[in-house]
Amino acid sequence: MFIDGEWTEGGSGQIMTSENPANGKAWATFACADEADVNRAIEGAAKALDDAAWREMTQTARGKLLYRLADLIEREAQTIGKVETTDSGKLLAETASQTAYVADYYRYFAGLADKIEGAVLPIDKPEMHVFTRREPIGVVAAIVPWNAQMFLTATKLGPALAAGCTIVLKASEIAPAPMLEFARLIEEAGFPAGVVSVITGDAQNCAIPLTRHPRIDRIAFTGGPETARHVVRNSAENFAVTTLELGGKSPIIVFDDADPDSAANGLIAGNFGASGQSCVAGTRGLVHRSIMQELVSKIREKSEGIVVGDPLEADTHVGPLCTHAQIEKISATLEAARKQGAIVHFGGEPVDRPGNYMAPTLVECHSPETETLKIEMFGPVMSLLPFDTEEEAIALANSTVYGLGSGIFTQNLARAHRVSARIRSGICWINTYRAVSPIAPFGGFNQSGYGREAGLESINDYTRTKTVWINTSDKPMANPFVMR
Repeated sequence: MFIDGEWTEGGSGQIMTSENPANGKAWATFACADEADVNRAIEGAAKALDDAAWREMTQTARGKLLYRLADLIEREAQTIGKVETTDSGKLLAETASQTAYVADYYRYFAGLADKIEGAVLPIDKPEMHVFTRREPIGVVAAIVPWNAQMFLTATKLGPALAAGCTIVLKASEIAPAPMLEFARLIEEAGFPAGVVSVITGDAQNCAIPLTRHPRIDRIAFTGGPETARHVVRNSAENFAVTTLELGGKSPIIVFDDADPDSAANGLIAGNFGASGQSCVAGTRGLVHRSIMQELVSKIREKSEGIVVGDPLEADTHVGPLCTHAQIEKISATLEAARKQGAIVHFGGEPVDRPGNYMAPTLVECHSPETETLKIEMFGPVMSLLPFDTEEEAIALANSTVYGLGSGIFTQNLARAHRVSARIRSGICWINTYRAVSPIAPFGGFNQSGYGREAGLESINDYTRTKTVWINTSDKPMANPFVMR
């Protein structure tokens, strides 16, 4: 692990193993942090926060460090992508390109580093000069899952470092190797010791001590709702400001006037892209009844050319799932859906080859209570449900505890505005799907979490506002027993 500027083994000596999902074989080992390791990382972050090397560094200089980090990430994108693919099974084509694009997130926040401003207040007391300043919120606990690691790390570390915070980053216990490669770039970029530490380990020994530690000022968590509930409970110990980016069952609404090719591509992107292992996966396809069979045929036709295979190969479209448990969950959910009368048009079974492969699957549902429409499976399973009216489509879209992403396919601009305004989700894509940018806020409603990552407003989430009052009068203070 990378703790307080040094590479170190875990204090307990406990070792965890990572398997390559493409063949099911162990390929890497990593340390499991214990509470002493966590405390050491947090103490290093607290020390760095107060050390002149970081505390007195100008905002412009912090930005230059971030620019340097961005250049290193871009340089190593292919290497980090290959490590991530080997560790998680995601396509190399996506991991490498996503890592390269992540560099722009750090550049975006590098540019914002010296744009963090306070204000002079037009106070109602003539003898007072009052202004505000934004200061770093403090020590941040950043927790990321195994999927889209570099992206989800950038949305946390980018604004945190630009604001002058220090960070303890906990990688997932599943496929953490890319985060350790990233730590090497933090070191090479020249950040002072302790500003960023990267630790690995499980929930009991690592995540719980991290999120409840009294020196943690902010928690930025991406993961599942159930784990998030534990994070929130732990934050009661330190009153850390917390943002949560959680799961979803995002709806994609296809109206009868939608371009069929565009809608089919959007549904494929939202369900089979990243092998379905995405928090914004559009796994509830809501299709106008009049075009359901046409769209099913279009999706089937486009899916016939999907290549399921080695994620390191350039022509692969769908790689393995990260864990075998996902295969088991998907298989059980599909079996339940069949018993409920759902039609599996294609796929529906694991692929007969070594590794955790699931065939891209299309399910036509007849009831919103169908299991595949309710459970987040994290795999390449698309479920379609018919609707008859715009009002029904909106009601179905909102009939979930989640609210992260959503999609609308229509050529009616008025309808697009009208429906997007009524869908309860943090992101709405119209005639496209699964697009991101450092400029655009990312986050959800309801049990998909709260707070926003990326965009202008996210950097303020890593600062506290301090109000400074200066008495400009030469006269002695007035009556000390009366509030001024």
